[in-house]
Amino acid sequence: MIYVAEKFVSINGESIRAGEAAVFIRLRGCNLCCSYCDTLWANTQDCPAEAMTVAEIAGYADSTGIVNVTLTGGEPMLCPELPELVAELMKRGHRCEIETNGSIPIEALAGAEYRPVFTLDYKLPGSGMESAMLTGNYRFLQGEDAVKFVSGSREDLERAREIIEGFALTEKCRVYISPVFGRIDPAEIVEFIINNRLNGVRLQLQLHKFIWDPDARGV
Repeated sequence: MIYVAEKFVSINGESIRAGEAAVFIRLRGCNLCCSYCDTLWANTQDCPAEAMTVAEIAGYADSTGIVNVTLTGGEPMLCPELPELVAELMKRGHRCEIETNGSIPIEALAGAEYRPVFTLDYKLPGSGMESAMLTGNYRFLQGEDAVKFVSGSREDLERAREIIEGFALTEKCRVYISPVFGRIDPAEIVEFIINNRLNGVRLQLQLHKFIWDPDARGV
């Protein structure tokens, strides 16, 4: 069984399909605890969740009529049934994206017959979780994948630049820098991107936090 903390239809607020309609499946449980986490309620193993089979989740996605499916958390890569779920969704014609925190190996799923799109976080110093990052995952990234840097300070921005340049990420995949909501002015990120000539790096705002209440669930 897969424990689903919430499921809903909204728009993608982030990554390569930002602004497009998507089905969200939020799985329960996470192995990290970032300082700015906006889904702490879903990170514990005892949070309220609906036990669902792969077929039930895929059937729900089918019922919405929406092609894009985003598997998020918590941390979806902790789910043993994830490869089976991805395969079933893709067999049914869904485009499948996994939002993962960057601390768990993606190699097996990245090499699977039914390969999802990955959006990997790199947890910067302000998150308190940088030591958990697995940069070895970058070997398995492809052009439609993304690495996302959530930044709350100039120190975070400088570290993001080091990782982007050190691993030549813009040559492998999409690269985004997002502000920690309410902690840094997006204009500072824009200035940083320009001043450091970070070609191929995109500023990304969390659209859902501007459309709805920043603390709202199910959007």
